[in-house]
Amino acid sequence: MADLRLALLLNAVSPAVGGVLVRGEKGTAKSTAVRALAALMPEVEVVPGCRFSCDPRRPDPDCPDGPHAAGPGASRPARMVELPVGASEDRLVGALDIERALSEGVKAFEPGLLAAAHRGVLYVDEVNLLHDHLVDLLLDAAAMGASYVEREGVSVRHASRFLLVGTMNPEEGELRPQLLDRFGLTVEVAASREPEERMEVVRRRLAYDEDPAAFAARWAGEETALRERIAAARALLPAVRLGDAALRQIAATCAAFEVDGMRADIVMARTACALAAWAGRTDVAAEDVRQAALLALPHRRRRNPFDAPGLDEEKLDETLRQHGGDGEDDPGPDGPDGGPDGGPDGGPGGGPGGGQPPQDGPRDPAGAPEPAESAGSGEPSVPEQSRGGRPAGKGDEEREQPGGGAGDQPPARASEPFRARALHVPGVGEGAAGRRSRARTAQGRTTGARRPQGALGRLHLAATVRAAAPHQRARGRSGPGLVVRRDDLREAVREGRESNLVLFVVDASGSMAARKRMGAVKGAVLSLLLDAYQRRDKVGLVTFRGSGAEVVLPPTSSVDAAAARLGSLPTGGRTPLAAGLLKAREVLRVERLRDPSRRPLLVAVTDGRATGGTEPVARARQAARLLAADGTASVVVDCESGPVRLGLAGALAGDLGGPAVTLEELRADAVTSLVRSVRSPHHNHRRAA
Repeated sequence: MADLRLALLLNAVSPAVGGVLVRGEKGTAKSTAVRALAALMPEVEVVPGCRFSCDPRRPDPDCPDGPHAAGPGASRPARMVELPVGASEDRLVGALDIERALSEGVKAFEPGLLAAAHRGVLYVDEVNLLHDHLVDLLLDAAAMGASYVEREGVSVRHASRFLLVGTMNPEEGELRPQLLDRFGLTVEVAASREPEERMEVVRRRLAYDEDPAAFAARWAGEETALRERIAAARALLPAVRLGDAALRQIAATCAAFEVDGMRADIVMARTACALAAWAGRTDVAAEDVRQAALLALPHRRRRNPFDAPGLDEEKLDETLRQHGGDGEDDPGPDGPDGGPDGGPDGGPGGGPGGGQPPQDGPRDPAGAPEPAESAGSGEPSVPEQSRGGRPAGKGDEEREQPGGGAGDQPPARASEPFRARALHVPGVGEGAAGRRSRARTAQGRTTGARRPQGALGRLHLAATVRAAAPHQRARGRSGPGLVVRRDDLREAVREGRESNLVLFVVDASGSMAARKRMGAVKGAVLSLLLDAYQRRDKVGLVTFRGSGAEVVLPPTSSVDAAAARLGSLPTGGRTPLAAGLLKAREVLRVERLRDPSRRPLLVAVTDGRATGGTEPVARARQAARLLAADGTASVVVDCESGPVRLGLAGALAGDLGGPAVTLEELRADAVTSLVRSVRSPHHNHRRAA
């Protein structure tokens, strides 16, 4: 947890660093650590009575509560505002009373969370689950330092500069690259595997549950010392000098790791300066640059959604050595601070007043330092992670497969992924916002109008005027204005895109065991997974081989977890196609109960064969017809190859009520045309009749 504490403290010292993204497994106190930051932030001066926290020394000239007269400010603690994952757009940016704006001609604006977070911390728990339209608003506010609320020509603007802190569990899905880049630093956390540390965690939690006030009082002294050290580092920060040697190392490191854009260079420079100030120095050392790289670059190194964040430390050290310069601007770890102990997180000479600095972590009542907290460590002490976000181990390679045996083939390596053609679920849904199928959503193009259902959302101005116009004479209208009543209001009906549940049913039997063939199949599924990641879908993976079928990955938002399971998938054995389809039907039945608004798309990857003569084939076709009767939209990816083809996958697609496409047709740049939308099973049945 040392890196997590350090990253949060550096942002407290220098908010310009740009926030922290905390990644880690569940139950590792990510949220607890972030919420503890609020008590350590210095107080802010605000204009008395301003709902938008204007600085009295530099008030916002466009503040909706302004203009503000010159005068003394009022001090208040820095706010930590939490953005719930399911928040509405109006809750985030604020709500404008359209009814009063039309009928009374006044701007009645209720500030949202972006206004409350101005000059404070905006904390998003489970940030990877945040809806896309809220992510877009966050990106706009973070880029411009202001929030705009537009409603049918009526607009409000206010300043919104905040420290963005997010926590996430990678198993539940990854972030969009645009939002990922907005976090200045990233930290990977994991629970300690040391029994003594785990025991101490339990002791403290039980002590807090028994008497919260006494527990807080026990650590009040350490908290005060830490707050004072933050204030001292903030005061020292303007005096910190970033020499040419350190700046050259920063630029060379970002270039060597091929990060996109220039934000990484700027964040590294600010982080290195904050590290020097935190250590009580006025010159940036090489170790500051190294620590800044470890915190600022891992999440910017992802070249595709399935790459785990990380940094090659040997390459980093080599780059720093090559571009270290002559050392005139860089005191280095053995400079005036007295050796390596004068590092970025404390040590001799590192405190605000010289001498031994206060400990980062609290001590026990006897005064002994905590055994688990490595204050000066610059390297994350987390176990190696698999590509699915879990600790690497034998679980993926040695997963027990149904019917596994001596005939199993080792996992084939997936071929190079490609850009897959889009597949859509027919009709218009009402599921979670995404980028795949048509749906009625809060965002998108306007397709009609209706009476408001609850609070007025997006006003349909033309429909409102049409509703009010016939009644103007009866309402005694005498001037140029329009007399509007509540019954006249109409809200816009919008059509956008939704995300779907894409359930893959993959044939992993002996008929697919040829390594080149299975590699091509895995490459195709990986390409569809990339497409699902970009379209914000949930995904699931069912495989069938040997004597039955298995849910390798229950439906999840973690597309990279599906890719990891796919990569370790062995092949071999018989081909129980019917079992695979029936298992998929059961998975979809359960998911309909959990999330009824999310429509499914079944992708069966098979050559259509079923082991054991005509009876297994008949059972498979019967299972397919059951899925079609459930209204499940399906597509069959035909993996059959060779000069002689039986066409079994095409027959299966007919029973499922969807199209069959070959691996070649699945490519977006294929010459062969492909129907983009999956046809409705009921529509296909009517045509067949």
